[in-house]
Amino acid sequence: MDEEDNTPLCKIEIDEDDMERQSETGETVRKKSKATTSHCWRYFTKIRVGKDGKERAKCNGCNKIFVCGGRKYGTSHLNRHVMKCDKVKTEDIGQMMLDMQGKVEEKKIDQVVHRELLCELIVRHHLPYEFVEYPDLRDWISYLCPDAVMVSRNTIKADIERMYRKEKRMLKDLLVSAPSRICLTANLWTPINTKGFLSLTAHFVDLNWKLNSKLLNFCRMPFPYTGFELFKKVYELLQDWGIEKKIFSITLDNALANDVLQNTLRSQLLLQNGLICGGEFFHIRCCSHILNLIVQEGLSVLGNGLDQIRTSIKYIKGSETRMLKFKKCLQRFFSELDTSCGLCLDVPARWNSTYLMLKSALKYRHVFGSLHLVDESYKYCPSEEEWERVEKICRFLLPFYDITTLISVTSYPTSNLYFLQVWKIQCLLMENTKDEDEVIKNMAELMMVKFEKYWDEYSVVLAFGAILDPRMKLEILAFCFEKVDPLNWELNLGKIKEKLYKLFAEYNNKGLPTPSNVQRHKHGQSSSSSAFIPGLFDELKECKLQLSNKSERTQLDTYLDEPTLDFEFLEHMDVLEWWNNNSQRFPDLASMARDLLSIPIITAATESAFSIGSWIVNKYKDRLLYENVEAPMCTSSWKYGFVLEDDGEDINYQNGVDEGLFKIPSNIIDMDMKDEE
Repeated sequence: MDEEDNTPLCKIEIDEDDMERQSETGETVRKKSKATTSHCWRYFTKIRVGKDGKERAKCNGCNKIFVCGGRKYGTSHLNRHVMKCDKVKTEDIGQMMLDMQGKVEEKKIDQVVHRELLCELIVRHHLPYEFVEYPDLRDWISYLCPDAVMVSRNTIKADIERMYRKEKRMLKDLLVSAPSRICLTANLWTPINTKGFLSLTAHFVDLNWKLNSKLLNFCRMPFPYTGFELFKKVYELLQDWGIEKKIFSITLDNALANDVLQNTLRSQLLLQNGLICGGEFFHIRCCSHILNLIVQEGLSVLGNGLDQIRTSIKYIKGSETRMLKFKKCLQRFFSELDTSCGLCLDVPARWNSTYLMLKSALKYRHVFGSLHLVDESYKYCPSEEEWERVEKICRFLLPFYDITTLISVTSYPTSNLYFLQVWKIQCLLMENTKDEDEVIKNMAELMMVKFEKYWDEYSVVLAFGAILDPRMKLEILAFCFEKVDPLNWELNLGKIKEKLYKLFAEYNNKGLPTPSNVQRHKHGQSSSSSAFIPGLFDELKECKLQLSNKSERTQLDTYLDEPTLDFEFLEHMDVLEWWNNNSQRFPDLASMARDLLSIPIITAATESAFSIGSWIVNKYKDRLLYENVEAPMCTSSWKYGFVLEDDGEDINYQNGVDEGLFKIPSNIIDMDMKDEE
């Protein structure tokens, strides 16, 4: 080691903090080095300056050397090392923290910020108001910061209501300023305390061409739940938000009361000129619920086989002893069987959960057949013929399950994605009505009857969304219609095109000018013009203008004539972003596309609100006042979206969108699964 390295610390050259300076008298004065006040120096010893000119410090416990000193290197890394060094005694670390706490000047907390953060904690995690009065919580907060004042449940309730009103004003301004019309979804929910709640959700495209789904209300809906009472409640909520003249559509399920609701609401909105095209495209049926009704009709052919499988799973999962016997039978006779997929019980009202139950039971069909050798009380095993039928039906229902999963995704999709999925369902049903297997054939025929009942006009609104997708337009529609109806596809396509132009005329806003708007020539008028009948000249100019408008090519004509975009390179294209980029070329058509593409075809947004509601209103909180439900529910959805935890996995219901039909808690009393019949 050279001589420089052996120089004691007190005699080494001083760094820039110890540089010489000239005093006022001209004498050279040396600045004093800064005292080492950090507590880490109790456990570190400064050694020598290295060849790089940087100071070093050695840990007294583990002898590890660190760079320190100067403006670039502080002592934070030394403090962190002391906290995790195995050679430093625990009591020394505790003393160090106490010393550091004693040196730090006590800081008074801001009570306003403290209460705001407490409100956000309760709202985000759906905690009860009495959370702030838990004795252990108060003791913990008092220990951490004696200056913090914990408020009462009534105070925190008032704070959350104040936050709710603030967020509501901001959302109201956003809805009013939104350039697009607003599409609604509504649904009714009855929790365990039998108090009905109405969920109303708004879907719209904002100024940045981003699709939004906002929970407007989660309010008490008193009995009776008739269509007229629902109409009065929904219309009252729309007036409160000030959007009754900006509504484009409402998506509802198939309950009888909802037909009365949409008819009455349409009539009232038409009186205020609040709907386009006389409300022809106002009512949208929920595709998920219709698909559920269709498949449930087909599952009826299973008959006793479905009941036997459901009863068998209930029997096995009914006690731990039976489950042990099932595992014993599995290990004894079928040890090579893959057991990664467990048995699951269905929710009868949700067909896709029934499909998953049948799929899981099929994997253990031979175990069920041998279970009576281990458990003499088991007598519910389906016959071999019934198992074969279940296997065929599972193969038949697999495409429907995939489609249901696709249209019930977490991220909220635009309506252009739905037409091809519904068309695929129709193709599958038509194909299987000709199946050689009588079971599949009968099942497809029953499902086809339901399909024709509900989706006879599905091609109108869904087809509009497909046409406004630059990758599809009329070419894809022509192909789809020709495949399902080779004889009348041109007629069906013509009807769709006619309605599309009718709707575009509302957005084109190029109606005929009134006589007062027609400019007259003040100079050079011939005296013969007085021979015309009064007003005839204006009528002739209007006719000429009408003929010229018919001969002009519209934005819709130009858009449809342009070639479609290639799917191969634009599989994940954002359609709204495309219309945003082309809004200068097609201003009126882009405005129409903005409204049509925001139409929700499923009511998953309202049902995801029920999933959150089941956390707030449950058997442990069945006495919660209904007026205390809406404020935290809506505020949580506006600020954070919907984030739940399910068996350790985070389920993100961002913008109020559900991940799937069977994610809805089973304690929900379904009022939307009733058929119109």
